[in-house]
Amino acid sequence: MINLETTYMGLQLKNPLIVSSSGLTNSVRKIKIIEEKGAGAVVLKSLFEEQISNEARHLISKDSSNVSYPEAEDYIQTYIKGNSVSNYLSLIKEAKEAVSIPVIASINCVSSSDWTQFAKEIEKAGADAIELNTFIVPTDRNMSSTEYENLYYNIFKAVKKEVNIPVSLKIGIYFTNLFSVANRLNADGADAVVLFNRFYEPDIDIETMKICSAEVLSSASDIRKSLRWVGMLSDKIKGLDISASTGIHNGEAAIKQLLAGAKTVQVCSTVYEHGFDQITNILTDITNWMSKKEFKSVDEFRGSLNYGSIPDPALYERAQFMKYFSNNEKDVLI
Repeated sequence: MINLETTYMGLQLKNPLIVSSSGLTNSVRKIKIIEEKGAGAVVLKSLFEEQISNEARHLISKDSSNVSYPEAEDYIQTYIKGNSVSNYLSLIKEAKEAVSIPVIASINCVSSSDWTQFAKEIEKAGADAIELNTFIVPTDRNMSSTEYENLYYNIFKAVKKEVNIPVSLKIGIYFTNLFSVANRLNADGADAVVLFNRFYEPDIDIETMKICSAEVLSSASDIRKSLRWVGMLSDKIKGLDISASTGIHNGEAAIKQLLAGAKTVQVCSTVYEHGFDQITNILTDITNWMSKKEFKSVDEFRGSLNYGSIPDPALYERAQFMKYFSNNEKDVLI
C-alpha cells in the first residue's frame, strides 16, 4: 500500500501537499474543502505586519473586547480586502476545531519591531506553526547585502523567542549567497525555509503609460526558480526542512520537487486555475507514479536526485548551462 505520510517542521502530515497562504485559505469553509480534497496541511491567508503594529497593543491587553479594529490588506485576492487581527485569531481557532490537518499561520513582515509579541497570541489561538513571509526590497544604496540579510535574521529571531511552536521563513530568490542565508537561519533555529515567495511585481501599461500590477499567479515554468535551490539546499543544509513553492502546477512538478529533496510542496495558483479538485488530482498523480516505480513511501525516493545524490552535481550549477550548449552545438540557419 502506498504511504504518503511525511513530517514537516516536526508536524505529522498525511501527505506532503500543502495549500499555501492565499485567498484560498481565508475561511473555515474553504479550509474544510481543502482537507476533504486531501491536502496534508494548510497555510492560512497572511496577516500583515502593518495591521499587527496598529492593533497588537490593544489585543495583547486583557481588556480588548471593545476595541474597534481597522481594515488590513489581503494581497493575493484583492490587495485591499478587509480583515482584523481578532478575526485572524478566530480563523485559527475555528479552523483547528473544524479540521484535523495542521493549520499554519502566516505573517507578512518587513521588520522585527514590537509586533512580534503578537506571535504569542497566534500560538495561544492554536496554530500548529508560523510561516513568516518576508521580502525586503533593497532600495538603499548605502546598505550592504549583509545589512539587508540581517533584517531577515532579526525578524526570525524576534518571533522565534516568543513562541514554542515551529517557525519557518518564506523567502525570495534574491540573495547574494542563498546557501549562507539558509545556513544562518538553520543555526538560529529555523524549522524550515519555503522556496520561494511571490509578491507584487510591477508592469507598465504602454497605452495608459501607468505602472500596473504584473500577473499575480505563477506559471508552470516558474518551477525552474525553485527546483535548483531545493536540490542543492536539501543536500547542503542538514536539519532544515525545505518546502518547495512556486510553479508546482501538477503531480509531475510535485514529484520533481520531492526527488530534489523537498519535505513538502506548496500549491496555490493551480488551485485558483483548476479548482479544489486539483489537490486530489496532484495526490493521485503522485500515488500512481509511486506505484509505477514501486515506491511504498515518500521517504524511499525523497532527495534521491538532490545535489549530493547524483553522479554529476554540477548539473545543478549555473555554469552547466553554458557547458550544455557548448557540448551540443548544431548547425543553425542564420
